[in-house]
Amino acid sequence: MPKIYTNTNVYDACIERLEIIFNNFNNVYFSISGGKDSSVMLQLAGQVARKLGKQFDVLYIDLEAQYKATIEHIENLKKEYDDVINDFYWVCLPLSLRNAVSVLQPKWTCWNPEDKSKWVRPLPKNSININNCEWEWFKFDMEFEEFIILFAEYYTQKHGNTPCACGVGIRSDESLNRFRTIVNDKKETFNGYMWTTRIKRNSEFLNIYNFYPIYDWKTKDIWTCVGKYDLLFNEIYELMYKNGVSIHQQRLCQPYGDDQIGSLDQFRELEPETWEKVLNRVEGVNFGNIYARTSLLGNIKSEKPQHMTWQEYSIFLLESLGLYAPELRDHYYHKISKFFDWYKKNEGLNVGDVRDVEDKKLESSKKVPSWRRIGRAIERNDFWLSRLSFSQTKKDKELLKQMKKKYGANLIKEENTNSKPLIRLAKEVNIL
Repeated sequence: MPKIYTNTNVYDACIERLEIIFNNFNNVYFSISGGKDSSVMLQLAGQVARKLGKQFDVLYIDLEAQYKATIEHIENLKKEYDDVINDFYWVCLPLSLRNAVSVLQPKWTCWNPEDKSKWVRPLPKNSININNCEWEWFKFDMEFEEFIILFAEYYTQKHGNTPCACGVGIRSDESLNRFRTIVNDKKETFNGYMWTTRIKRNSEFLNIYNFYPIYDWKTKDIWTCVGKYDLLFNEIYELMYKNGVSIHQQRLCQPYGDDQIGSLDQFRELEPETWEKVLNRVEGVNFGNIYARTSLLGNIKSEKPQHMTWQEYSIFLLESLGLYAPELRDHYYHKISKFFDWYKKNEGLNVGDVRDVEDKKLESSKKVPSWRRIGRAIERNDFWLSRLSFSQTKKDKELLKQMKKKYGANLIKEENTNSKPLIRLAKEVNIL
């Protein structure tokens, strides 16, 4: 394994790395998120650039559903280092992002013009957006990761395909993958510096290197630097700290990815005014704030909003359950899929042909499918979906046991359900 540590303290090592980059590359940009790591990286770069009489560019990809404090911090950074920043690429383009809070809408598109009425906030001034973007290589709904690579390629081409550098504020102690990025001895580096990596597009090398000036910093180093050198910082971190979040657990990412869904409740606590807008923006975010339950398998205390169809309401309930208990959501989802498959096979009825409501007597006698019938079954937490003509199975019983291990006493309480069959089953598998 190549040596990655030095006898120099991390601050001096970072300054030395930045000087190496500025002295060897005429075209440098820093990719920032508004988080503590990239913020410190940018500010130290600004100080080194001033000392050396250099300039650099900045790439900030604005994902729309961001903390207000983050946007304010980005604006402050832009203003503070305006004398050394050449081009500031504030990107507000419709990118495809992971939506881990929804089983039925696994992706969402930030800054989608079709959803303009739901945008969390207006487009920032001087941003690169769908209305003024001149990049032919950009495609609507492009993946975030693809955009990063294509922008790097564009940047080198803009500068005559001369060697370029991109500063990235990752720290290797944040994850194993980040550590591997640094120690990978098979990668191509700049002059053998392991804190650099030449970027590839597919299998072709680009004439640009990522460099990681703070890769060996710890969380405490970041905050020590902020305090000692009076650096700007995103005030959302102070709110996190006051809300009981350890400095080692604080994360600033788009809130709907697989690793971030646990912080959605925190998002609501820290910026309630932003949260209200987010509720209407991303499907499935309001995972339990519209209705309440005192146990997982209790009746959902909710009524269908008048503006929703029964189909929309059914999907909403499934997605809401998804954050609270993904196992239960998937359990219902698979049974509902089988319900539709049966009607397609036996009566030639496609999903799109299922009506929102049918005659109530026919629905009650289970003679016709409808979205109201499905919605009512989910609403009542009909565990094996007997309202859709399913019966109890060994698989259902096993799932209950597994969920008992995970959710404990919060799984089911006798007073929270009027389902006698469910109560009998719960007693049978000893989970009441």
